[in-house]
This record gives sequence, C-alpha cells and structure tokens, in this order.
Amino acid sequence: MPRRHLLAAAVCLGLSAAPIAQALAWEDDVFSLKQRWEHVTTAMEASRREDALSALAEEAEALAEAHPGASEVLIWRGIILASLAREVGGLSALGAAKEARRVLERAVALDPEGHRGSAYVTLGALYDRAPGWPVAFGDEETAEAMFQKALAIRPEGIDVNTYYAAYLEAEGRESQALAHARRAVAGQARAGREASDEALRVRARAMVARLQD
Repeated sequence: MPRRHLLAAAVCLGLSAAPIAQALAWEDDVFSLKQRWEHVTTAMEASRREDALSALAEEAEALAEAHPGASEVLIWRGIILASLAREVGGLSALGAAKEARRVLERAVALDPEGHRGSAYVTLGALYDRAPGWPVAFGDEETAEAMFQKALAIRPEGIDVNTYYAAYLEAEGRESQALAHARRAVAGQARAGREASDEALRVRARAMVARLQD
C-alpha cells in the first residue's frame, strides 16, 4: 500500500477509535461510582454515609456534564442522588430527590429500558416516598406505573420486587405484597450489585415473615 494510503488509514483508524476510547473512559468511571456506592450504602457506618454520598453525587454530576448523552451515566447520577435524598430525609432531601427525578427522566428518554429497569425502580421509589403536591412530586399512581415498567423489563429482579412489595404493603394490598416479596427472596443478585441486592433480599425476607403470619 502506498505510504499516503497507509497514513490515511491510520488517521481514519485513530478517528474511529476516539469515540470508543471516550465510551470506555466513562464506563470505567461509572464502574468506580457503582462500586463505591455499593460500599457506602451497604457497609459504611450511618454517620459517614451522607458526606460520602454527597461526594459521589458531585463526581457523578461532573461525569454527566462531560457525557450528557450517556444514559447509564445519568442513571447512576440519579441513583446516587436518590440514595442521598433517602439518607438526608425530611424536607431537606427534596432538592436531591427532585434532581434525581429530573436526571432519571432524561435517562429513560435516551434509553427507554432504563438500564434494565434500574431507572424505573428508582423513579418508583422516589414517587412513592416524596411528599405530594404542593410540597413535592410524590404520587402513588405514578410510583406504581414506574414499578410496573421495571417489572415488565426484569420481572424477577430483587430490587423492583422488594420496593414494589413495600409499596403494596403500605397500600394495604397484602396478598400482592407477599407474592412480590417472595419473588424478591427467590431472585438472583446482579453481577456487581451483589451487596445491595442481598441487603434488599434481607428486607424481602422480613416482609415475607410479617405478611404470611
């Protein structure tokens, strides 16, 4: 091959590899965020969790600004913000909760499956826990719709079945809650999410014991 053709081919290969390298870079960053979130939410003492989640939220915000079209980055930013809102609690949590909802809705606009339903599980929990209008956006019907979307994608998921069971129990639909809690107990933990899924399985077992009495 003539030298000029070799040079052109090298340039083309370099250009085509650039987006791949950028994607791999944010995937590594998301993996790091996910692993640290797992540790913070399942193993860290309660007194340190809020500060640790705040720091993770700042990292996730910077990553989302650098990769605004990467739905998985947005989903993990939303998950971290939702965890922060839960840790803070009360009216002080509304800012993080509202931002989590906004980010996750943007993510599912880019990826309708919401990273195998994870975005819908978190949205369901947010709509379930947040106060209703005029204070915030909480809405029981929307919460259930989000859980149903997640179930349609991943019907045996430990996370969605645990959160949906808790929602159903609070609604007084105990037979349905028991069925979903049992499904959560029987579910398989996701790779990379073993610690958080096992923590949810413990909650599901407690619901089964309570609801079947």
